Amino acid sequence: MGWTMRLATAALLLGLTVSVTGEEEDNDVCVYEALPDNDAVLCKGLKVFYPELGNIGCMIVPECNNYRQKITTWPEPIVKFPQALEDAAYILVMVDPDAPSRSSPKARFWRHWLVSDIKGTDMKIGKIQGQELSPYQPPSPPAHSGLHRYQFFVYLQEGRTISLPPKENKTRGSWKMDKFLSHFHLTEPEASTQFMTQYYLDALSPQNPGGVSSGPSPSFLTSTPPLPGFGSRWRSVVLRAPLPTPPGSAGLGIDCR
Repeated sequence: MGWTMRLATAALLLGLTVSVTGEEEDNDVCVYEALPDNDAVLCKGLKVFYPELGNIGCMIVPECNNYRQKITTWPEPIVKFPQALEDAAYILVMVDPDAPSRSSPKARFWRHWLVSDIKGTDMKIGKIQGQELSPYQPPSPPAHSGLHRYQFFVYLQEGRTISLPPKENKTRGSWKMDKFLSHFHLTEPEASTQFMTQYYLDALSPQNPGGVSSGPSPSFLTSTPPLPGFGSRWRSVVLRAPLPTPPGSAGLGIDCR
């Protein structure tokens, strides 16, 4: 075989290699999609870290790497409030307002985690230890129930003794969070955030995830409308933000994949 033919063959093989590699990388993109604007208003100063995912605050848990199943088995996340006062005590609340589904939230609010007496020094670094009134329960959205919001709120305790009545502690669903906040005179949270996920075998379907206002005060809680790491090789990670909402129009749905 002459040199010309050898060079042509080498070039052809190189081209095929690049083509196949590029196709595999395109199919291996892991998309971290940001929440739309009407849900992102809840994201204020709080960071939530899960294994492999990193800070998932203000994001939709991606479908890749089986993350939506893994998050149902992982232990409690690291929740950081960098602006916490070191000499203060805090209360952490994690709830699902979309139980059993966003279109029919009959069990709102589902209490996933409730911890009081968290030192400010611990809150700053994400070390959640204190009086655990409700042990951590991982997100476990039912099949065919669509996307669920998992919301985190941090309140300043200010010397209050926080507790749950025995009757209230028997179940996690249909928790009267507004009454709890009112009873202990907890108004605006010091920080908050949320993320979304759904049952891991369900395909992501278009829906309008709106209906979250900016302040989780009792009025906010009662007025929320009932609307419908690395693997064996390097993976591509893409952050994708939603399209902005046009002035005067209703909130846009999730840019689904």
